[in-house]
Amino acid sequence: MPTEQTLMPPGLAGRTRQSSTSPALTLAAAVLGSGLITLDATIVNVALPAIGSSLGGGMSGLQWVVDAYTLAFAALMLSTGAFADRAGASRAYAVGVALFTLASAACGLAPTLPVLIGARVVQGAAAAVVLPASLALVRQAHPDPARRGRAVATWAAGSSTALALGPVAGGALTTSWGWRGIFFVNLPLGLAALVLLVRTPRSERRPAPLDLPGQATAVLALTALTFAVIEGGTTGLAAGAVAVAATAVFVRIEARRPHPVVPLGLFRDRAVRVAVAAGVACSVAFYGTIFLFSLFFQQLQGRSALAAGLLFLPMTGLIPVTNVMAGKLAGRHGPRVPLLVGQALTVAGLLALLAVGTRTPAVVAAVLLVPPAVGVALAIPTLTAVMLDAVPPERAGLAAGVLNAARQVSGGLGIAVFGALVTGGFTTGMRTSLLLGAALFVPALALSFRLADHPARRP
Repeated sequence: MPTEQTLMPPGLAGRTRQSSTSPALTLAAAVLGSGLITLDATIVNVALPAIGSSLGGGMSGLQWVVDAYTLAFAALMLSTGAFADRAGASRAYAVGVALFTLASAACGLAPTLPVLIGARVVQGAAAAVVLPASLALVRQAHPDPARRGRAVATWAAGSSTALALGPVAGGALTTSWGWRGIFFVNLPLGLAALVLLVRTPRSERRPAPLDLPGQATAVLALTALTFAVIEGGTTGLAAGAVAVAATAVFVRIEARRPHPVVPLGLFRDRAVRVAVAAGVACSVAFYGTIFLFSLFFQQLQGRSALAAGLLFLPMTGLIPVTNVMAGKLAGRHGPRVPLLVGQALTVAGLLALLAVGTRTPAVVAAVLLVPPAVGVALAIPTLTAVMLDAVPPERAGLAAGVLNAARQVSGGLGIAVFGALVTGGFTTGMRTSLLLGAALFVPALALSFRLADHPARRP
């Protein structure tokens, strides 16, 4: 997802007992770790047909391969920032990277689809720890604000680059090594990140409240909801009822907790509602189109995994450049312009993709994938700034964590819904999915038009 790591997760104390003797190595370790978990968010999509041929499971099984990672990542992100503070950023990072590496090995060795899905859950949980800890390491190694700003920009650029390379790397590895290669490639990268971490001073621990009841009910509600969408039928109805009940309990818990993982009062601010609504729509559009067209290029057009990965390169390759443009546009015109333009461009791009069919030349489809990706890349940095500017500085990390979790969850649910729609007929289901994705922008655009004057808009 475009620049999802540009968000500042909750709990980023990042203080150490000593200054880092090698800030460059600390930055390299942080970039490698955050890039690794970003890569895994997109590298798997191109390998889905190969995984299905090898392990079976049908469309629902392939949806779980993607969503098991996304949902664990998103749901646990609500608390892992506080965990990083309590354990210390360096310790949390080491635990997260080590666990992610071991889970990647388990994915690559998985003999059955259920084992692969279980290992993907562990990967997602580990990724939720790595993300806030990696940014905390960057902050602790660069106490000077100017240098820290450049370091954070490098950290974010590394994640965007990994995001762009994901489909291509997935296609190349699947073609040359088999689908298990997309997981085995994480092993040397994870070990390299841990080796670089040796030169990083230990981070101080600090008290940070954990809302375990809220976290537990959030996981239950999101898992049950995803299960209901993917599985359907009587079992799906039962899971839907569990999701509704768990959500009601979650809201009740959050309203009473002194330190909730999701402060409900946060949503009273219109700017927060704008950011979340636009972020949800952008995530569904981005993750959903990659999921759909990974299957389209291979299963309907019969192309190799490598060819499919290369066809995504125009789409993903422009994301880092567009992120930079979004920042410049927001600085010159305020956030409303890039936010509205980005969303409108995404809607136009999704509607243009309705013309794609099995006989559409692959190059034409690849070009048509560019506008929605550019639109999302314009909107994401802007809506992130809107969200962070809407809350007091001391709550910026928490707000960013909530936004990041909402975007991850919506991306996972989008894949679940789109996968269910294409099961009954791919071309018809794909077009229905694209229309649904475009429709999600209607309330987001309506809210964005009403965006009040905002600190980010001031010169």
